[in-house]
Amino acid sequence: EINANVYGRSMGEVSADIRKVLEQHGFPPGVRWRFGGSTKDMAESFGYAISSLVMAIIFIYMILASQFRSFLQPIALMSALPLTLIGVVSALLMFRSTLNMFSIIGIVMLMGLVTKNAILLLDFAIRARKGEVHLEDDHSLTPGEPLPREQALLLAAKVRLRPILMTTLAMVFGMVPLAFALTEGSEQRAPMGQAVIGGVITSSVLTLVVVPVIYCYLDDLVMWARRRRSARH
Repeated sequence: EINANVYGRSMGEVSADIRKVLEQHGFPPGVRWRFGGSTKDMAESFGYAISSLVMAIIFIYMILASQFRSFLQPIALMSALPLTLIGVVSALLMFRSTLNMFSIIGIVMLMGLVTKNAILLLDFAIRARKGEVHLEDDHSLTPGEPLPREQALLLAAKVRLRPILMTTLAMVFGMVPLAFALTEGSEQRAPMGQAVIGGVITSSVLTLVVVPVIYCYLDDLVMWARRRRSARH
């Protein structure tokens, strides 16, 4: 049994180097090795966190599918989820942090936060296409007037930009004390705040561009399937 503490490097990096050396070394028959202690606990925690992440994605899809009564529209809404990884990785690299248990918890938190912006955008666009939107300051719109898809998406981005920015800035500034480790002993939890800040900023910006594009592609797919079905009959 060999015990050691790490200094100047993360425990995951040290464990990976040790594992690489042990795998290259030829042990005699009957001799085997395994990690214990903090390394074992970290591996188990990572497994639980990944399971929680997968379950969160499944539950989000089920809820969105039931509320929008569609199996394809939730895919457009959840297209904002991969966009968070861009901001998470960039923020961790900028702060010189590592992907640890707390940063994964931050990613799980982001699953619900970033979907909210896409819901605000597409829900408004869908109602505008049905003619259920009337803005008092926009006299060009009359109640019950359906809008074309592209015009509805542009109007949704214009109207929903302010609440998206407000919620994003509120979340970012709320996580600043945690991300910058301003309190004593918060260095261990700092990656969670850093991951949330990076993911929220990136997803909020890219949601206004990527989500409408994917929604248009899926809507074209639905219309093509309907035309093909009607042609058969």
